[in-house]
Amino acid sequence: MRTNHDIVTAHYAASAAGDLDAMLPPLSESTRWTEAAGFPRAGTCTGPEEVRRNVFEAIGRDFDGYRFTLERLLDAGPVQVGIGTYTGTCRATGKSFTARVAHVWHLRDGQVTTFEQIVDSVPVRDAMV
Repeated sequence: MRTNHDIVTAHYAASAAGDLDAMLPPLSESTRWTEAAGFPRAGTCTGPEEVRRNVFEAIGRDFDGYRFTLERLLDAGPVQVGIGTYTGTCRATGKSFTARVAHVWHLRDGQVTTFEQIVDSVPVRDAMV
């Protein structure tokens, strides 16, 4: 059986490969995914299809070269914390950004129950204006 750490590691590997379909399997219909206030896609989505549409596909429309670079994944059993950096370029303005971020994952029975993004949203917002 895969551990919670394995599940989140696989999500980040799929993200790095640009494989959206491989990123979504650990999300259930009841997963609550929260993007931080001040971030372009702020708010909470429920379930993999809302996350696909309102987070990942929307970011793909708004940014070129959008990337999360994982620096560290902290394993606390049912809680996993990914620490890293977002980079990208806003399509509308041509401005690029670098922003520090932490992702807090809560898992139970091999599924993500909640995801919370904590991010320095100012560099991203500044790139959009």
